[in-house]
Amino acid sequence: MDQTILTVSQVVKTYPNGVHALQGVSFQVGRGEFVGVLGPSGSGKSTLIRSINRLIDITSGRILLGDQDIQSLQGRALRHARRRIGMIFQHYNLVERLSVMENLLHGTLGYLHTLPSLVGAYREEDKRRALELLREFELGDYAYHKASQLSGGQKQRVGIARAVMQAPDLLLCDEPISSLDPVTSENIMNLLYTMSQQRGIACIVNLHQVEFARRFATRIIGLNGGQVVYDGPASQVDDRVIAAIYRGARLPEREAS
Repeated sequence: MDQTILTVSQVVKTYPNGVHALQGVSFQVGRGEFVGVLGPSGSGKSTLIRSINRLIDITSGRILLGDQDIQSLQGRALRHARRRIGMIFQHYNLVERLSVMENLLHGTLGYLHTLPSLVGAYREEDKRRALELLREFELGDYAYHKASQLSGGQKQRVGIARAVMQAPDLLLCDEPISSLDPVTSENIMNLLYTMSQQRGIACIVNLHQVEFARRFATRIIGLNGGQVVYDGPASQVDDRVIAAIYRGARLPEREAS
């Protein structure tokens, strides 16, 4: 691993209702790695993503972004760390009444001082970069259309472009293709993979679609019951590994890493 971007060490998350969502989860992710996370509903995939971005607090363990302990950061330090993490959501999380261009520029808000960000005073260089990204993502003709006018696949492309506007080290994708048809899903996964590799951005993608994980991920982490039951190359994810991930049978240590 050339450069470790993320270290998750013995992370536990127990919700107030007693649900043990994560139980001693540990792994590292390097620059440019494209990691698919598989597991049945309730396995802890979304909790993991939200913990890494500090949308929720973990119960114990450590999450390091580079050498920064995310859990220990507060205020400005946490906001600065979050600049380095892009998020892509299942339901896009766009502001539907705003233009595609304005949605993209929201990706730069973490770099603006408070007053300019409140009044939307974006820098000219950011506007130019946004237009370049839209052209790269085949959305140049839609720059000034309202987000509400776009198809699902186009909205997800805007969501990816908005995340890239942050110039992140790490991209977290929570079920980014679950609302899309198979052809559009393939296009979005191909875009994510290509963008990640060209820019050297580490990418973690929660997926339900096993075949897409096998095709696009260079590495797969399998979760079941909040525990890692597989962590290894996508090329070694055969039917036996899939059965282990979805039935919760832990593989022998030498096969799971």
